[in-house]
Amino acid sequence: MRLGMIPLWLLIAATPPMARGQEPRLLGRVPDPARAQVDAILDAARVRGLPVEPLVDRALEGATKGAPPAAIVAAVTRLRDELVVVSRAFGETASTAELTAGASALRAGAGADDLARLRRLRPGRPLTVAAAVMADLVAAGVAADTAAGAVLALAQNADDADYIAFRRNVQRDIELGASPAAALAVRIRSATDLSSTPGSETMPGTGASRKRKP
Repeated sequence: MRLGMIPLWLLIAATPPMARGQEPRLLGRVPDPARAQVDAILDAARVRGLPVEPLVDRALEGATKGAPPAAIVAAVTRLRDELVVVSRAFGETASTAELTAGASALRAGAGADDLARLRRLRPGRPLTVAAAVMADLVAAGVAADTAAGAVLALAQNADDADYIAFRRNVQRDIELGASPAAALAVRIRSATDLSSTPGSETMPGTGASRKRKP
């Protein structure tokens, strides 16, 4: 009977936090101490307007690989920090895919200034593929600053298909035995050679050109 006299707000305050701040996909997958820390990171990310899906995926990836709890928390924290940097560079309207690709580019060695410049060179245009190509070129062995420079050189005129073809050609040249630096140089030079083709237009900043679409 005396419990009935306790104010409702006091009962609520005394109740442990419920599942509101818990990510159900982590239950049974990530050890409890690490899961509590990851949940806190997710809550803070939501407050900042950051996407939580990439963070959840990173935690699950670590759990699947059997990473120690501390390593899982560290990986999620690092990705959160990268998303903060990319969000500032790409702007508040950037999609989850753009932020995730930007984080990959950042991790590969691109600078925050590179990402911000990419946004300026492609106003109102998607950045997912361009940022992903930065990371892919580095993964193929191209130096990070060289990869970023190539992506930025193409930024104003290249569409997503152009970027994909450029990456594919560089990777193919590397597979055929060219060094990453030589493969990139050849592909940039081949684009430059188009400047002598009637109906082509110059790519700003590189001297490279592409055929003008009819």
